[in-house]
Amino acid sequence: MFIKEKQNFQTYQDSNSIVYPQNEREVSNSIKKFYKSNIPIELIGTGSKRKIGRPLQCAKILNLSKLNEIIEYQPEELYIKVKASTSIKQIEKELKKNKQQLAFEPIDFGYLLNGKSDYGTAAGQVSCNISGSRRFKVGSVRDHILGFRGVNGRGEIIKSGGVVVKNVTGYDLCKLICGSYGTLVALTEITFKVLPSPEESKTLVIHKQKLESAVDFLDQSISSSNDISGAIFLPKEPEVPGCVMNIEKTFKLNDLKHGGSITAIRIEGSRNSINQRFKNLIKELKIINFDLSTLEVYQSEIFWNKVKSLEFFSNSKNSILRIVIPPSECVKLIYQLSNKYKYYLDWGGALMWMEAFELSEEMFESIRKKVVKLGGYVTMIKNSDYLPYVDDVFTINRDRFNISQNIKKSFDPKGILNSGKMYTGI
Repeated sequence: MFIKEKQNFQTYQDSNSIVYPQNEREVSNSIKKFYKSNIPIELIGTGSKRKIGRPLQCAKILNLSKLNEIIEYQPEELYIKVKASTSIKQIEKELKKNKQQLAFEPIDFGYLLNGKSDYGTAAGQVSCNISGSRRFKVGSVRDHILGFRGVNGRGEIIKSGGVVVKNVTGYDLCKLICGSYGTLVALTEITFKVLPSPEESKTLVIHKQKLESAVDFLDQSISSSNDISGAIFLPKEPEVPGCVMNIEKTFKLNDLKHGGSITAIRIEGSRNSINQRFKNLIKELKIINFDLSTLEVYQSEIFWNKVKSLEFFSNSKNSILRIVIPPSECVKLIYQLSNKYKYYLDWGGALMWMEAFELSEEMFESIRKKVVKLGGYVTMIKNSDYLPYVDDVFTINRDRFNISQNIKKSFDPKGILNSGKMYTGI
């Protein structure tokens, strides 16, 4: 289906500080005006992820929430083209009609940041490039972007990519804009690759495992031939005063037969295939006599939805960190943190989400140094009242900073788009 843009509307301006362009041309005209006047602007859609990154104090806000429509959806060609502020819920509802999905599992930051579900918009997901538990199997958000249109810091309309997977002409700018937090372009249109939804899913839960054995099971599962699509460890310990993360409270599912820690492994596909791979996995891991639970289709879906919506941290007023690290180093890092923080592991141990009570700047820097030394990086996703601001929200070394700075200048020479959102000068 095709939806024509309404080109005759005048840009709506609220209180002279917030501008609501109605279409791509108005986005371009607004940015051209700000470029000529050297006025820094903040780009937002619905604001679902506005709290991530360094706070901005800009003279103007360019609110792109009016750019909200499904432009074209071709199920047989496996793509959907949408305007930037189209909600993820709307996209997933449309895809569900044809049993298709955004395979990277869009993260719901609503519970974490605002206390209620809010997946936000297409552009928000692309700008953050934060993927769900299927990441190690299907890739990140950037691996599912076929093309985009947007407006750079000069007000020029640019485009990259196309609508087919095999399109490889020119430079792959899609990779650059993913994870750029609006510092390079104001996105106006995005084309996603879509994939068939699995017929069913089933989750094997191994209870009462310690850290080392849990990580070993996750690693064996991912390395096996059983085509795993989720591998997560949810420890019950350590008990940390002031932290709200509670897996037993979050996962009140009838099919969970035992208490203690949860080592969960997801298998997706047709029923016969799932059942066979499930049996193979139990045999290969040699866990027949362990405390096990099996989450069938319905409860398996509930379980992984709770994971991707970060419900463990709902209403937490503490600092929340996201750490990506080589899975071989995650056990070492956790021991170096000395039971001071609540955490859980995703991506088979390559991703750690951490809740920190009364985190100081010194403690944060200590964590960062440990993570970097082990070959990883850390992002402060949510600040607390105890530590409302940190200068280095994201991790970057000097070489990558210089490269990023040059890229920023090429897209946004006067630095008016979300400047300082990620790093000083970018």
